[in-house]
Amino acid sequence: MTQAPESPAQTHSDLQSDLGWALGVLLRGYAKGAQSVIAGVPGGPRGYQVLTSAVDGATYTQLALANKLGIDRTVMTYLLDDLEKAGVIERQPDPADRRARRIVATDAGRATLCDLQRKLRHVEDLVLGALPEEDRARFRAMLRCVAVSLDEHDPLDNVCSVVDALSDEPPTGKVRRRRA
Repeated sequence: MTQAPESPAQTHSDLQSDLGWALGVLLRGYAKGAQSVIAGVPGGPRGYQVLTSAVDGATYTQLALANKLGIDRTVMTYLLDDLEKAGVIERQPDPADRRARRIVATDAGRATLCDLQRKLRHVEDLVLGALPEEDRARFRAMLRCVAVSLDEHDPLDNVCSVVDALSDEPPTGKVRRRRA
């Protein structure tokens, strides 16, 4: 007696069982959807992360926020300038150290973030559409747990260092061009 072939959803190749492949596909799908949502935010994903941090209630100084997000201090200065010009954050003197500036969300920034988060939740639902609704919440919670744990044990110092570590060439400080 011959068995009916399994459907593609029931068969899993070694590639489909690979965590790295799955994370890459998931990231690509999310990045494509999120790109259009945050296109209007100064600094794109970095600007969104700064705005989220400013709204979440933590009173980060400019330097502490740069360290937390793994953004070079110089880049952070320009990014904050752009976000401030957009009216979504403001720099306030830190009461503990008048030389430092705290990053605080404006009312417009809070409203902007609320709208962005609503749109990003829609993107997440599309990306996670293969899962039932209750599994999506569980997946998000488990992913958040793993990410927070990894970040605590190996915090990101600089976003560029991740790219350099994954690159097959040593960092030179120069912009490399890819050959077509």
